[in-house]
Amino acid sequence: MIRRIAVLLVCVLVVSGLGGCGGGAHTFAVQAVAAGVPSLAPFFDEKKGLGNDAEVRSMPVRGSLQQGDTPGLYGGTKKPTVCDVAKLKRFLTDPANRQKAVAWSSVPGITTDEIPAYLDRLTPVLLRHDTLVQNHDYKKGKATPYNSLLQAGIAILVDEQGEPAAKCSCGNPLRPFKGDASRISVKFEDGNKKWNGYHASSVVAVRPAPRKMEGLALVDVDDPDRGIERPVGTTGKRDTAFDTWMRHAVPDLAGATFGEARRQLVSGGLAVGYGGSAVPADDAQVTASDPPAGTELRFGEYVLLSVAGGTSGSTASTPPGPTTSGPTLRPPTSTAPPSTSSSPPPSSPTSEPPPSSGPPPSSSSPTTGSPSVVTHSPSTSASVTSSAPMTSAPVTSGAPVTTGTSVTSGAPVTSTTTQT
Repeated sequence: MIRRIAVLLVCVLVVSGLGGCGGGAHTFAVQAVAAGVPSLAPFFDEKKGLGNDAEVRSMPVRGSLQQGDTPGLYGGTKKPTVCDVAKLKRFLTDPANRQKAVAWSSVPGITTDEIPAYLDRLTPVLLRHDTLVQNHDYKKGKATPYNSLLQAGIAILVDEQGEPAAKCSCGNPLRPFKGDASRISVKFEDGNKKWNGYHASSVVAVRPAPRKMEGLALVDVDDPDRGIERPVGTTGKRDTAFDTWMRHAVPDLAGATFGEARRQLVSGGLAVGYGGSAVPADDAQVTASDPPAGTELRFGEYVLLSVAGGTSGSTASTPPGPTTSGPTLRPPTSTAPPSTSSSPPPSSPTSEPPPSSGPPPSSSSPTTGSPSVVTHSPSTSASVTSSAPMTSAPVTSGAPVTTGTSVTSGAPVTSTTTQT
């Protein structure tokens, strides 16, 4: 009897993960996907020019969760369209590709007849951060899922809530990454050598915007001072430009609910990050902001909110009507140039990723922000524990560093799956 009890106890320890040095922490294996590297099992022949990746260096972040309407989360370009949606539509509706269409449509959960309308609602963008997704290869007539890390500069299609929906160059369907973004082991293999500028702190996972958007506020990856307003479902022909260096005043958010505060920030071209295991409850009360109300920030810079209370497990509410992921074409709150701001924004990171153990270095460049994160502490002097800089400078060298290696993220365990 004693022996049986001992064996049972060992089994319990092994199953629960308490019997090792890792404390039971689960690591998610992730396959690196570098820009310009062909997929081994694509849905679409990549030699036929369905999509074109760009050379963009991902900037480091502290908080790895971003919502799809975050101003400047994605990039664009003045060059011809980065994704030929019409060509993908013709391919998936061709009777000769019926089996691939069935497999492809199973990923977003639609029928093959719904593919054209679904594609018409997607918008092509360029990644500005190394982004975690659930990717899908086409194997044995089915869509085979696997976790992957897409390099900044890869062209993708996003849906009406800003979530990745398809990789442009190969047409492979995408879904949100479902694991813990702070506990990943990235494998660089199959030609996907570790790219210059890769750092665990630069990785993000995208969660859906609280509601459907009318347009996306992008940043030109070739000219970070230029913003691009792109209507949802368009490929670039209807783009309008705005200046990202224009200043936007932080509104007085004290006393507002978190949901109200976030909507005000996003509509004003400012952003908010997330710390902890989930987004704060929509009805949590904002007690302070950092920087404080009245501070003028450029497009895409982040504001740290301190919140208190809130209903446990509450999700963001969905007010009626669509929105955009940044400022509309209305004049900004202030047109003063960066040098005239009475209260300077947080320091900007340089083009080189800083060590994961410290904050990004300061820079005088006016093209980036220094994002902060949401915390659950009511303190008005909470320090920044997570950030999402909003500028991606073009890569001047694409020389690979290593290959066939596995890198385990050392990012702080402050970003996990968002409750939606």
